[in-house]
Amino acid sequence: MNSKVEQHGSSSAGDIVKYALAVLLVAAGVAAYIYFDQWAGALRALAVAGGLVLGAGVFLTSSKGLQTREFLSESRFELRKVVWPTRQEAMRTTWVVMIAVAVLSLILAGFDVVIQAAVKFLLGR
Repeated sequence: MNSKVEQHGSSSAGDIVKYALAVLLVAAGVAAYIYFDQWAGALRALAVAGGLVLGAGVFLTSSKGLQTREFLSESRFELRKVVWPTRQEAMRTTWVVMIAVAVLSLILAGFDVVIQAAVKFLLGR
């Protein structure tokens, strides 16, 4: 197992304070959005965005934030290794999926009609 994953010890007091501060910053942004209803919508949205950005900034300074940054960095590195399909391959696959969905929809609609007719026959309507 990865040694980074095995280091899941208890959080330090400083990290707990950072988590609480991050949550409070996000909550303050939401509270500002609710409290200042006379502001323009853009300013209210900016208050929420500011709270989210500041809360994320505080969170990223904690130990879990460091792990999150490492994970995102490694994910980005792995994403570079992916061999993406060409436009033609993507279009062909999309058409196959759309045709399969249409055919299955027609089959299910046929089953629905047959079951509906059977229920009407059994109920004598």
